[in-house]
Amino acid sequence: MDSKRLCESDYRFLSVIWDNAPVNSTRLVELCAERLGWKKSTTYTMLRKLCEKGLVCNENSTVTPQVTRDEVQAAESELFVEQTFSGSLPGFLVAFLGGKTISDREAEELKRLIDSHKEV
Repeated sequence: MDSKRLCESDYRFLSVIWDNAPVNSTRLVELCAERLGWKKSTTYTMLRKLCEKGLVCNENSTVTPQVTRDEVQAAESELFVEQTFSGSLPGFLVAFLGGKTISDREAEELKRLIDSHKEV
């Protein structure tokens, strides 16, 4: 995924696609009307935009994502930490926790995650 941030409407649109993929473009218009309150023209404009970005594919009126939710969330999170905390994950965690406490179970899970991502 490229380093440009997705706007909220891009992410919401992708969420509809992820939740229903593969999805017929006509059905996608209906889903976006129900879930996002969008008109047909808005859905097709967004579809074209995300196809141009390489995030979705629309072949034979079937829309499929070209990136996973996890990939997008990871890229967005990395960009946020880089821009807001100069890339400092500890700085992010300190700000995120903001004096809150976490359970022993949460602390152990964080330790496991950190250990599994350590440089060797």
